[in-house]
Amino acid sequence: MQYRKLGGTGLSVSRLCFGALTIGPLQQNMDLRRGAGLIRLALEMGVNFIDTAEIYGCYPYIREALRDFPGDVVIASKSYAHTGEEMKKSLYSGLDLLQRHFIDIFLLHEQESYFTIKGHREALDYLLSARDRGLVRAVGISTHCVAGVRAAACLPEIDVIHPIVNMAGIGIQDGDLGEMLEALSLAHAMGKGIYGMKCLGGGHLIPQTGKALDFVLALPELAAVAVGMQSRAEVIFNVQKFTGGQPDPGLASSLTKQPRRLHVEEWCRGCGNCVEACTAGALRLDGGKVAVNRDLCRLCSYCAAACPEFGLKII
Repeated sequence: MQYRKLGGTGLSVSRLCFGALTIGPLQQNMDLRRGAGLIRLALEMGVNFIDTAEIYGCYPYIREALRDFPGDVVIASKSYAHTGEEMKKSLYSGLDLLQRHFIDIFLLHEQESYFTIKGHREALDYLLSARDRGLVRAVGISTHCVAGVRAAACLPEIDVIHPIVNMAGIGIQDGDLGEMLEALSLAHAMGKGIYGMKCLGGGHLIPQTGKALDFVLALPELAAVAVGMQSRAEVIFNVQKFTGGQPDPGLASSLTKQPRRLHVEEWCRGCGNCVEACTAGALRLDGGKVAVNRDLCRLCSYCAAACPEFGLKII
């Protein structure tokens, strides 16, 4: 496995980051043993970086995967909290559920611009104080927006940026791929630690997995890339790819034939909560039921967390 320094954080991270979203209740909803086993397999193959978030519900998997593991592991988490008190609850909940004394990286979740960061200033200030006390080692933002990257690049207190980036520009909310790459170059020049997300466009680029991974691995600004994994085969394939090896052709072929989509259950009652929660604008109410624009959907499953009827899932 290859490792890189994450900006000026002092953290050394594996180029492959285990994206925990896909194993948790918002997507595959694996049982604890299976989900923790996949993370543990990745750790034993050299991955030392795990990305999660409060909303993902994946802390128990990570805690179990780390049980008796002898190596150092970097954990990044995120919260939508916008006040100091809410962020304190988010952080301490994570510490408790992970059974750790600190969380390496804690991010403001899904920031869009300077103005949304300003609106979350109280939460950011709490994270900065937590960093001073050793409860977190680095703070930052995750974002689907060019403006979010640019804003964080210019804030000296921000250590880490977790942006969406893929070869097709899928999921970028306020610009195109060229603009995102320019923003990442600026952030890198400003010394920020950057690790990417949605390199497969939420699953849309799975038929072109090799090219999609080659694209992000060639970006010098990215210290690491978070990839969601749901099977041993996916872990093995991604480790082979990120270590510079040649993945098994048969394995690659089988994985690229697995499309994913957002499924709406028949019992959807059209409350509209998911439509409001979708930051991609991919959902709408049609005839009293939710309809999905497949071209806009990022397959993030955040809408599922807003559904009171548990009627949305990635399949």
